[in-house]
Amino acid sequence: METLETILGHTFRDPALLQLALTHGSVGYENQRSQADNQRLEFLGDAVLQLALSHLLYTRSPRADEGVLTKARAQLVSTKALARLARQIGLGSHLVLGRGEDANGGRDRDSTLADALEAVAGAIYLDAGHPAAHQFATRLFSADLDALEHGPLERNPKGELQEVIQAVNATPLIYSIVATDGPDHAKSFCAAVSWLGHELGRGSGRSKKEAETEAAQTALEGATLQELLRKPCEKSVSNPEKLASEASN
Repeated sequence: METLETILGHTFRDPALLQLALTHGSVGYENQRSQADNQRLEFLGDAVLQLALSHLLYTRSPRADEGVLTKARAQLVSTKALARLARQIGLGSHLVLGRGEDANGGRDRDSTLADALEAVAGAIYLDAGHPAAHQFATRLFSADLDALEHGPLERNPKGELQEVIQAVNATPLIYSIVATDGPDHAKSFCAAVSWLGHELGRGSGRSKKEAETEAAQTALEGATLQELLRKPCEKSVSNPEKLASEASN
């Protein structure tokens, strides 16, 4: 705990708060008994980080309007962004997980790491108030805040894929949830995106939206989309239904 406190830049007056922030819900679920976990701290920490980042973005970007600030904040607190920061400080090695969750890779799962990081922020807030939580957020997001001045932190794969498709054919993309996994407190989804009867890619995430976003990214990087794009380029796109039928044969 002392090592983690050094990394976090905060020494807890009540170490039990940090211990709670690191305790995953799988511990109680696996033991089939009541067990305090970090879900409530995660709820609080989400609001703590939102407020701290709203303040930081407001002061650092005096000319940005509400829409730009909202988009920037959403990028900073996305699951992937928080998980990346959690990995940078080695948070996964300090998590308290159920044996099954640990064996299934929970210590490095994006959703678990992101939730734990939010819980840590909530724990710091309860332990020492808003100033300490604000300082924590300032240190944690320093590099990402600097990077935002040069462009967005994350791409929009679904939007990019849609633009590529619409440029050659009006036939819409189809997203579908093909599988779900995990207990209710840590459910994950697998999504697939298809076009012209062909599956372009799959992705997973802790929400349907995240799974679809990852599927779109996979599609953009895959060979299937490029093969299908060559066909519309060689044929007339005035009859999307005919083209879809040809592509599926």
